Amino acid sequence: MTNLTGLRPIDRKEHLKIPREPVPKQPPEERIHNFNEVYRGYNEETVIIEASRCIQCPEPQPCVLACPIHNDIPLALWHTANGDFIEGYKAYRLTSTLSEVCGRVCPQEKLCQGACVVGAHGDPPVYIGKIESFLADYIRRHGGLNLKPKPPTGRTVAIVGAGPAGLHAAELLALNGHSVDVYDAWPKPGGLLHYGIPGFKLEKDKIEALIARIEKVGVRFICNTRVNDPGQPSVDDLIEDYDAVLLAIGAGITATMGTEGEDLPGVWQSIPFLVATNVPESDLPEGTPIPEIKGKKVVVVGGGDTGSDCVRSAVRADAAEVTLSYRRSEAEMPGREEDRGFAREEGVKYEFLTQPVRFIPGEDGSVSKIEIRRMKLGEPDASGRRRPVPIEGSEFILDVDLVVLAIGFWPDEKFAKQVEGMESKRWGEIKVDPDTGMTSRIGLWAAGDAVNGADLVVTAMASAQRAAVSIDRYLQTLTDEYQRLHVASRIKEPVAA
Repeated sequence: MTNLTGLRPIDRKEHLKIPREPVPKQPPEERIHNFNEVYRGYNEETVIIEASRCIQCPEPQPCVLACPIHNDIPLALWHTANGDFIEGYKAYRLTSTLSEVCGRVCPQEKLCQGACVVGAHGDPPVYIGKIESFLADYIRRHGGLNLKPKPPTGRTVAIVGAGPAGLHAAELLALNGHSVDVYDAWPKPGGLLHYGIPGFKLEKDKIEALIARIEKVGVRFICNTRVNDPGQPSVDDLIEDYDAVLLAIGAGITATMGTEGEDLPGVWQSIPFLVATNVPESDLPEGTPIPEIKGKKVVVVGGGDTGSDCVRSAVRADAAEVTLSYRRSEAEMPGREEDRGFAREEGVKYEFLTQPVRFIPGEDGSVSKIEIRRMKLGEPDASGRRRPVPIEGSEFILDVDLVVLAIGFWPDEKFAKQVEGMESKRWGEIKVDPDTGMTSRIGLWAAGDAVNGADLVVTAMASAQRAAVSIDRYLQTLTDEYQRLHVASRIKEPVAA
């Protein structure tokens, strides 16, 4: 957060008169036939207009406080409004390495934009996310920043997981001069950014450019390597071979409903479905099953962002009919309202206050019908949302060819229990010091969804940032004698992709 807001001359009343600059986007009839991003983005003229709507609030600036990594948004927008896009991007780089991601997938309406004072005056808030996306894309198109790591420290770090937390920590640690290897189970790095988020929200070329930038500062990616699996490196191996280890393994265990017929052919979990429908075949693990969607009736169960991603992916895969079932009302849905609006424009139907109670097989044994019960809202539960209560005798049958369950994710409890001396919580989250990210085992840190449970990209980054700072400080305490005796020379070679 900058202390210079008071030095930026601005007539706030005049800036409040500037109307929001709309962002061009693909029309529904066009975008349902491709996986390109819906928004086409600002150009140099329009982004200046939108950034000029920022009134440079005095501290404490609500948008900065609402950002989990506390980006200095007013500073970035000040430079952007003055046409200095490089300095605008540099303002984000003070706290973020993933602006091309956060500008697109963060729920800004609940974070920075939701806190924007311009919005409190009855006008739409400043389009902070779209400005951040523009700046990241502008820098990429113009060759990027010349990021220079500090001199090599001789210290080594292993990171398990190449998703948002792992990537953020890897770049920060590499820029501090440490040697960083990132292990990941997928054929290509990026984690959920590449394999879980559809291209209509975040195009794959943005992730490929991001990975190339991180590799350029010295980070080495070791893919097709599932740490702790038989025949693969274990966490204990990494602790022995590296000076520090960070676990950024995400929350990849999908929740189940415990509903009759849930294991029938044709009933998919959300991540395998998204991987199969969104990722180029060349990037898929060998033997990845691919669903037949064209001309099919698809029902997605779940009201979060993943559910929205699934229904919109099914539309683009030429499904004949796509329906989303959610057990509460629309007001209780945790997913982004914008995504629901896009889905409706693209032809998705919504069945609110409905709960599948049985998946029914057809003659071939695959799912062909769903028995659904209608619900009503009762008293609020622990989440603050009103609890869904079954309406007896309200069951009805829905014909279906394919079902996708998008009802949540958990960290891998089994993985946590495999690491000796590392404590975990009830649902498999790794227990860490909240200020440092260090686990109960010396030299071992954890960050991201593996610690928080399934959450936002930006909250994963925030925990990774704390862990990276702690790891850097820890590495600085290691003596030359420790380095001489260390077994870094026995670090394993990368597993061939």
